[in-house]
Amino acid sequence: MILVGLTGGIGAGKSTVSAMLAERGAVIVDADRIARELQSPGSPVLEQMAERFGPEIITDDGSLDRPAVAKIVFNDEAALKDLNGIVHPAMQSEIQRQIDAQRGTDRVVVLDFPLLGENPRKGLAATIVVDIPVEVAVERLVEQRGMDEGDARARITSQLSRDERLASATHVIDNGGDRDSLTAQVDSLWGQLLELPAAHIDDDAAPVDD
Repeated sequence: MILVGLTGGIGAGKSTVSAMLAERGAVIVDADRIARELQSPGSPVLEQMAERFGPEIITDDGSLDRPAVAKIVFNDEAALKDLNGIVHPAMQSEIQRQIDAQRGTDRVVVLDFPLLGENPRKGLAATIVVDIPVEVAVERLVEQRGMDEGDARARITSQLSRDERLASATHVIDNGGDRDSLTAQVDSLWGQLLELPAAHIDDDAAPVDD
């Protein structure tokens, strides 16, 4: 197993790069997807969240009202800490389970994790950062996700800075160009990942404690 990390700021196109790596044969461990599954209707995690933040975060069909949660925790460090305390242990356990399932294989396993910079992991053979200029990210969030420009900038500011994220990178994908440019970069990256020695992947791939 060759375990690598993939991260990027909001609007950078990390999910697009993740999908392209999957097309080339990578096994994707998607932290966002895991979090959504853990917060599915009736789940223990969702029940704990409702106990902490109130029943108003649950929609009429029993699913999580994500915008409502975001509104609660966005400018409240204590609330955000409580949210992380509920979600992160279960998420880390499932991430580790999926990684462990690939041990002993020759697969490239990509840990797709938006907060990899804030929550680094041991045992990664590479850290891939999908990067775009802040102004491009704002433009994409407004045009593609329908966000208000002020909200887009606030979301970007709340994350790790671009320079901090890039400082952790062993490989950078510049997603500020067109699709052809992105495809060429991902093709090159895939070749590099396949050449990483399996000796870099050990049993110490556990998360670093916050």
